Amino acid sequence: MSRTLNKVMLIGNVGRDPELKHTPSGIPVTSFRIATSETWKDREGSMKEHTDWHTVVAWRGLAEVINRLVKKGSRIYIEGRLQTRTIDDKGLQKKHVVEILAESMLLLDNKKDKFDGRDYSNNDGFNGEESGITFDDSDYNDAFDDDNFFSGKSQDIPF
Repeated sequence: MSRTLNKVMLIGNVGRDPELKHTPSGIPVTSFRIATSETWKDREGSMKEHTDWHTVVAWRGLAEVINRLVKKGSRIYIEGRLQTRTIDDKGLQKKHVVEILAESMLLLDNKKDKFDGRDYSNNDGFNGEESGITFDDSDYNDAFDDDNFFSGKSQDIPF
């Protein structure tokens, strides 16, 4: 038996506000981009930096929580898995898209949220931890059980 692992863990900054959409059957899905950076010194001693941008997709309850709490500039931890899809672009060319399918999220911003001033450290319905807010989507079954959405009629996320 072959054993494999598809696990992604990222800490980075959100590039723009998440975009919440719904599938034709009403299932919430959100997407956003997260930037991760690394810095190093080159041989001359100059500081260099490289930034990678990652597309994150979240479904159901996690999508709704992310849409409500995560804003452009938020520092977050995302845990999930890689997903590859093939889509047709506007020129009818096949394009491969690699995304992170989020399974859990941890807000790493200050406890007092800079957008609405609320203090989330009192565990008001979330898994509040000292370092931020966590949300785990494990209460939901497979994110791809929507037969209408993934029946081949539409192979693209609606955004």
